[in-house]
Amino acid sequence: MSTVRTRATALLKAPLLSFDNAKTLLFLYVFLTHSVKAQRHLRARGITASASELYTWIAQRVISLLLRLPSNATKVETQMNQAKLDIENKLVPKGADVVRHLSLPDQGKTPEWIFSQMDVMDTELGNKTNWRHGKLSGAVYHGGDELEKVIVQAYQRYCVSNPLHPDVFPAIRKMEAEIVAMCLKLYNNPNGAGTMTSGGTESIVMAIKTYRDWAKAVKGITEPEMIIPLSAHAAFDKGAAYFKIKVHTIPVDRVTRQVDMKRVKRAINPNTIMLVGSAINFPDGNQDDITALGQLASYYKIGLHVDCCLGSFIMPYLEKAGLASGQDGKYKLSPFDFRVPGVTSISCDTHKGTSVIMYRDAELRRHQYYVNPNWSDSQHTTGGVYGSPGLSGSRPGALIAGTWAVMQYMGDEGYLESCRSIVTSARTIANTIVESIPELYILGSPPASVVAFASKHPRVNIMEVGDAMAQRGWHLNALANPPAVHIACTRLTVSMVDTFIADLKDSVREAKIAPSGKGTMVALYGLGQSSAVGPSMVGQLATAFLDALYKA
Repeated sequence: MSTVRTRATALLKAPLLSFDNAKTLLFLYVFLTHSVKAQRHLRARGITASASELYTWIAQRVISLLLRLPSNATKVETQMNQAKLDIENKLVPKGADVVRHLSLPDQGKTPEWIFSQMDVMDTELGNKTNWRHGKLSGAVYHGGDELEKVIVQAYQRYCVSNPLHPDVFPAIRKMEAEIVAMCLKLYNNPNGAGTMTSGGTESIVMAIKTYRDWAKAVKGITEPEMIIPLSAHAAFDKGAAYFKIKVHTIPVDRVTRQVDMKRVKRAINPNTIMLVGSAINFPDGNQDDITALGQLASYYKIGLHVDCCLGSFIMPYLEKAGLASGQDGKYKLSPFDFRVPGVTSISCDTHKGTSVIMYRDAELRRHQYYVNPNWSDSQHTTGGVYGSPGLSGSRPGALIAGTWAVMQYMGDEGYLESCRSIVTSARTIANTIVESIPELYILGSPPASVVAFASKHPRVNIMEVGDAMAQRGWHLNALANPPAVHIACTRLTVSMVDTFIADLKDSVREAKIAPSGKGTMVALYGLGQSSAVGPSMVGQLATAFLDALYKA
């Protein structure tokens, strides 16, 4: 500080517009700006978390340097290459009998040939998974064979439609508007506004874009920041990375799994544009205290987005289904929709391939739009006025038609019955784990369709349990911090509850007595926790996975 004081004194004595003064002013500006940023960062994370971040950063660099030594680099590269090859072999069919379609055929093929090739591709990896058996966590949201036919017919009827041209496809425009209206009413904001998107991630990304543009226009914020729970969906980090928004990630309570409200309040600063809460979150199916978040958002005049993508047509029906009060002090629903003061947007998935982002009013929604009244090409030829509500320009109208058809087919009673059966199944699983599997415990008090369980026994590795369940045909989700496994129940799960529980008991026993140490969950999540560079290595494997998806 003595240097700053000296420079300030020199500034007062020197001529007002001298070069030295300009340098001093620039130094003071940079120093103060970075000091404020550092203070806000430290305040949001706390001394302990900031020290931990610094330690991790140093450890990463030290270990990375050690791994680059010739004696280590070759070994690490060999092991990583083998792991990447293993990923590729699980995804990409290989062998003399595999036909690869790498260029257009000289002549068009018949429908019979096309569908026969699809039959081949369905089986050439030897995949025996049949989603109809219901051994899935989420992934497939199937409402029955009759509903499937309704969806297919709607797709077929509007297979070439494009909502970018509402004058050509007026029915698609009408259906999209009605889908948004139905969702707004479901979430108790019939006079609000919204748009459809391609899925939950786009809805979340669009909300982030909306708050960024709103904060810049209304508050003049040019270096935006947002505050999210540790349990928030990765789409929030993704959107922040796309739009260059600083993220403050706040820990959740180890017992309730709700975001720490004191830490949230401490992280708010003049650059904060939005808070985030989940109802329910993806990892463990718990909901944040939306009422408390709404109070903070109202007080500081910032946005509050509630992510209901996973809770979409479950959460709004819990009250009507008689399940909102919970059971024996557990699973109680707390307020989460537009009835909560301070909630300004909600994302809700309507059907695979579609989602709805809802806003409290149309004025806020306008900040989501992209409008270019001066579109022109390199030759300065005017292309006309361009406007789109979201990331996409052209969109498949068939998906909108399919979603509208599903909502009409299901109706209020259909969704109510689905909510009742799905949530009852989830609670049966959770209660049975608590009462009959002493090695495990439930994370938090999940009110809806997701149940996450972790190990409290020193000899039971929950990832071993997950791998043992995979050997029994189950496709579950592995979690970290803490290590856990979850199942997202759907209508397919309802008839499989007893099988799930029996398989889980056997898997726990197997993991306890004879752990293999070789399963996918054990290997991947063990690597992630192995050292400071573990997450970086997992990131490389995730990149290899994405690369393999596009290997023809």
